Amino acid sequence: MREVVLGTAGHVDHGKTSLVKALTGINTDRLREEQERGITIELGFAFLDLPCGHRLGIVDVPGHEKFVRNMVAGAAGIDIVAMVIAADEGVMPQTREHLDICRLLGVRRGCIVVTKTDLVDEEWLDMVIEDIRATLAGTFLEKAPLVKVSTVTGQGLDEVRQVFDDLVRSHTFVEATGPFRLPVDRVFTMKGFGVVVTGTAISGTVGVGDALTVYPAGLATRVRSLQVHGESRERGEAGHRTAVSLQGLEKDQLQRGDVVATPDCLAPTYVIDADFTYLAANDRPLKNRTRVRVHLGTAEIMGRVLLLETEELAPGETAPVQLLLEEPFGVWPGDRYVVRSYSPVFTIGGGVVYANVERKRKRLTGRAGARFETYRTGDLAANALAHLEEAGLAGLSRTALGVRLGCFGKPLERLLAPLLSSRSVLQVEADGGRLVAGAAYEGLVQRLTAILADYHKRFPIQPGIGQEEIGARLGRGVDGRLLQFLLRDAAKSGVIVVESGVVRLPGHEVRFADAGRRVRETLEKRFAQAGLKPPRRNELFAELAEYPAALVEEILGVLEREGVIVRVSEELYFDASHLADLEASLKAFLTEHGEIDAQGFKKLTGLTRKFSIPLLEYFDRRKLTLRVGDKRILRGG
Repeated sequence: MREVVLGTAGHVDHGKTSLVKALTGINTDRLREEQERGITIELGFAFLDLPCGHRLGIVDVPGHEKFVRNMVAGAAGIDIVAMVIAADEGVMPQTREHLDICRLLGVRRGCIVVTKTDLVDEEWLDMVIEDIRATLAGTFLEKAPLVKVSTVTGQGLDEVRQVFDDLVRSHTFVEATGPFRLPVDRVFTMKGFGVVVTGTAISGTVGVGDALTVYPAGLATRVRSLQVHGESRERGEAGHRTAVSLQGLEKDQLQRGDVVATPDCLAPTYVIDADFTYLAANDRPLKNRTRVRVHLGTAEIMGRVLLLETEELAPGETAPVQLLLEEPFGVWPGDRYVVRSYSPVFTIGGGVVYANVERKRKRLTGRAGARFETYRTGDLAANALAHLEEAGLAGLSRTALGVRLGCFGKPLERLLAPLLSSRSVLQVEADGGRLVAGAAYEGLVQRLTAILADYHKRFPIQPGIGQEEIGARLGRGVDGRLLQFLLRDAAKSGVIVVESGVVRLPGHEVRFADAGRRVRETLEKRFAQAGLKPPRRNELFAELAEYPAALVEEILGVLEREGVIVRVSEELYFDASHLADLEASLKAFLTEHGEIDAQGFKKLTGLTRKFSIPLLEYFDRRKLTLRVGDKRILRGG
């Protein structure tokens, strides 16, 4: 079951770290610089065992404006927030920015902790609380519980624990199924453990010995050991503060922002489809392709916001965008992100991720809007079809489709089952699980039948088109595996007929017009009468000069495919029955005499060199005979 993570938020020096220490006994300022300066610089971590039986993971974030980057990294995995506001200062700039960041990251529950109440009188405190409530009006913290606390006197600490307990009791827990993902916020080495990464697991479970991949680099590793909230465990799961010791890697191969995850569950790319909310507090429109800092998980990546429907976005508006990253990153639908300006640096917006994609979309076409409406429905089947339709005939493997949907294993198979049975999706490769949208495939079938219909119309006396030529006519988008699937499937459904490597429509029969019929009859009679002394090709064309040469050529091909005649050389065709008789005579002669030379063959057949040499070479190619010097023997004899 996924555990709950609470994150602190609020302005610098408002007492976040002191509150965590008072509640848990853990000082999350572990760095010497933090302790000397009295401010939090890096993320800190603690836990609190609650009366409800849950261990609440706590992420303490820095409040100084210079360290908002670290704050975003810590807030990426939280479920509930404790907005900490000092009574002596009230709402401050980072109070507002941290609130915006939590909203953009999808945090929807939390509480307000007013600290340092021992420093102010009641009248001032009431005024501060009134201002806090006004600031939070219309946000997810508008009606959140508010607790007045002093870590010096201990006032309100028990009430804070109770509020945390109530929030966790009412939390909707989900099973931590699916692939494991842990955005890395710390990397270090420890004697006896090697390289260790820490972070808050955001999905799935992991165990000692499990294979993992470090994204985006794609480094393969295994879990050497695990700690959850500082205690050794055999397994860790989503919501747990987890330290993972990794096998076979060096510290300099990893960094904050990496994601340690189950192999094949992410596919880092440079382009992400997303919805983007431009904060109302911004004082100017956002222009298309503005360079920004994109915060995904614990990573900060430079990139640009590609507006798909407008040239600029007004403050307070939400629009479909593509995030064009300068470094690859892997996401799942539903992941949240924050965008900060390039310079000066402050939070300007963020939103929800829909998918990693392979290429930029065309702007201002209207098609992007329709695609994003499908995204927003959250309908996995509709999105699966949309992804496959965009992939066209190249299709997607099951793994690639699962990554784009954030859906894997049995849930993915349950999703695909009705789509496959209805032929909305077709599996064209068994081993790779390659899937193609039914609409794209039906378009290919229509292209195939149109090609055949046109060919039959133009060449009515031809039985059809060879498979290789069909592939060439369908184009480069149709690879060998897809072509074979198409021919098998279309033949099985009766759309086409495939015979001896030739493809035709079911209703097609070789039909001869009057001219074609006369040419065929003439050729058949001519070859039958000529026996082993047939006319050469040029002589045939001369004899049939009243007919188009293309027609004569075509009918020669038909007679050859039907086995009426046999092509022995470039210039000579022989009547098949006469040639078969000659083959039998030659075989009998060689069986009795063992060998024959050119003169002997001429004597056997009564043929001149004009016919005897091409025939001897033909029998060599047929592997009836083997030439040894100037003689022939039976091959294998």
